[in-house]
Amino acid sequence: MSEYIVVDGYNVVHAWPELAKLKEESLEHARDRLVDMLANYAGYSGDRVVVVFDAHRVKGNAERYEEINGVQVFYTREDETADALIERLVGDLPRDGYTRVVTSDWDEQRIILGRGAYRMTPKELSQRIMRAEKEGQKPYKHKNPTDDYLENRLAGNIRQIFEQWRRKKE
Repeated sequence: MSEYIVVDGYNVVHAWPELAKLKEESLEHARDRLVDMLANYAGYSGDRVVVVFDAHRVKGNAERYEEINGVQVFYTREDETADALIERLVGDLPRDGYTRVVTSDWDEQRIILGRGAYRMTPKELSQRIMRAEKEGQKPYKHKNPTDDYLENRLAGNIRQIFEQWRRKKE
């Protein structure tokens, strides 16, 4: 069963050292990098990922939504916090799987627990992403790509018989 993972975007950007460093250069670049990482995770895991970015201090900003590589990205409207939008989204999401909210904000964690969602810290999400990447790459880590060829799994005498048949046809 897949899950909904609802991410407080800027909370994670500030919590992950790689993104916090990137944020110093460009907040937009840090945001894009987070969305890329979440898209890869969604592809590996099959989980449905929603990320919310706080834009409540942007004058005249209307709530925006876009889908980027399978990740639903929300930007809050003016005077609405990411926490408020996350609470609304958690209440509106279908109940066909678990919903986990990624935030280190203790007050937000308590509220979403009351709405039936589970909490996840940014560190736990980071660990989950690393595990998913490792699991997703396992099928591609063969020492020799021809190991899975049928001819390499045949018993020696059967392989010789087939080879003789093949040569006779020429």
